[in-house]
Amino acid sequence: MTLGENIHLLGSYFQLYFIENNGMAFGMELGGDYGKLALSLFRVVAVFGLGYLLYDISRKKSSVYLIVALSLVLAGALGNIIDSIFYGVIFSESGLGTEAVLFPAEGGYSTLLHGRVVDMFYMELINLKPEDATWLPGFLFGGDGRFVFFRPIFNFADASISIGVAIILLFQKRIFESKPKPEVAENEQ
Repeated sequence: MTLGENIHLLGSYFQLYFIENNGMAFGMELGGDYGKLALSLFRVVAVFGLGYLLYDISRKKSSVYLIVALSLVLAGALGNIIDSIFYGVIFSESGLGTEAVLFPAEGGYSTLLHGRVVDMFYMELINLKPEDATWLPGFLFGGDGRFVFFRPIFNFADASISIGVAIILLFQKRIFESKPKPEVAENEQ
């Protein structure tokens, strides 16, 4: 696939859409080379911190929901780090109509920690024309005149991170419930 090319799998509801993302999840980015370097280094530090946290909570036999959720976040973060660190070194520049080459003779398009992250999934869960959704405020309609719910293009890593965070939000009562303290007998006091 070339940059910007898409393949419809389930009509417009689910598509493979190849892009290279310079920044964070859903296309957000920090400016310039220093922003990209800061983001990559933050990811590395965050993965080590998450890895230690996951080790610690699993040792303490914390909630299975929390262990699964943090494992998903860690896996997603690792996937994005691998792309960010190595993708620019091992692939040539790609563009509209130009496929990237793996291990080009002249080297990759970037240095370590400055690579892009490949995103490839696009899902238009809701796609409405203005006449079909007069109840929606006008500012929600994009430049193409349509309201599309969930426009971001994402990858497995983004989905993994999002699912992990959703598990924490949905099951927070079970995850963070306080465990009853064992009662102390009166004669032990």
